[in-house]
Amino acid sequence: MKAVQSIPGKIFNLDELKKQVTRWRLKNKKIVFTNGVFDILHEGHIASLSEAAAYGDILIVAVNADASVKRLKGPSRPVNPENARALLLASLSMTDAVIIFEDDTPLELVKALLPDIMVKGGDYTVEQIAGAKEIIANGGEVKLARIVEGISTTAIIAKMKAHA
Repeated sequence: MKAVQSIPGKIFNLDELKKQVTRWRLKNKKIVFTNGVFDILHEGHIASLSEAAAYGDILIVAVNADASVKRLKGPSRPVNPENARALLLASLSMTDAVIIFEDDTPLELVKALLPDIMVKGGDYTVEQIAGAKEIIANGGEVKLARIVEGISTTAIIAKMKAHA
């Protein structure tokens, strides 16, 4: 039997996630953190999430709230609402926890959780990553995931509009 009833339980608020991170740390689990919009889940997302998960024991995925996505990507985004995006991410086997964040960057979340490793897409540099400085100062690492060329939510939306 599949444990589908446990999927919503992988979506946390900050207080719950801080407590869960403490429990994982007591078990000496290596905590990996990544974040993004994840508007239309695609093969590039799966590749980067899989790579991130391979760096540690626990993968936390932070997803931008709808208002944040609108500020970052424009008024026509997100395509999918935050709760749907969080549920899809929580349903992935490599994901241990999902949290929705309201700010444009996950800096405050990173400072609250201080994961062992932060992973962002290779289209960033370490200097551009919000929270990287804090993680490194705490003895953690920042890693850049490989990008699957030619695949992005923006490209998928453009293709859909061209075929409409």
